[in-house]
Amino acid sequence: MEDKQSKFKRICVFCGSSPGNKTTYKDAAIQLGNELVRRNIDLVYGGGSVGLMGLISQAVFDGGRHVIGVIPKTLMPREITGETVGEVKAVADMHQRKAEMARNSDAFIALPGGYGTLEELLEVITWAQLGIHDKPVGLLNVDGYYNSLLSFIDKAVEEAFISPSARHIILSAPTPKDLVKKMEEYYPRHEIVAPKLSWEIEQLGYSPKCEISR
Repeated sequence: MEDKQSKFKRICVFCGSSPGNKTTYKDAAIQLGNELVRRNIDLVYGGGSVGLMGLISQAVFDGGRHVIGVIPKTLMPREITGETVGEVKAVADMHQRKAEMARNSDAFIALPGGYGTLEELLEVITWAQLGIHDKPVGLLNVDGYYNSLLSFIDKAVEEAFISPSARHIILSAPTPKDLVKKMEEYYPRHEIVAPKLSWEIEQLGYSPKCEISR
């Protein structure tokens, strides 16, 4: 199949440091990696070679695309994260890790994962709601893994804790191809709470001297 050029240069993928107990989770990580390669997209991820993180990073790396792993220094020992894949950016802590991953990415995808994946996912969703970024956020809903989360979010909309426009932030699909297509077509509907430049300087660590293109 001929490679297709994407509007995204780099996508950040959040996923488990465990492979899960279904082969479909592992297959999805590899398929997503292959889809990024097919579309000439580089990968930003949490670093290391364990669990689903290792599978997607190896698939992208083996496909000839650039891989950036962002790892807090305390998690860098090999026994914790395994061998590193591609370029490694060492950061001071988990907060800096998320800011660095966000700054280096044009969009975000969550594969199945646990507390860490959810924490990263919900933060970038919140940033989109506040107008810190306009980048698409997608759930790769493998075998309905995220159905209960999506149901909770729909309940929060119903109970007026989340606005319908904020619900629009989260895209989901069962396959990598369908998800990336949805993300390519995404446009933001949020109400900007503060000037974006101020947010980027404060939350994401941009320098005021940087040119921020839109």
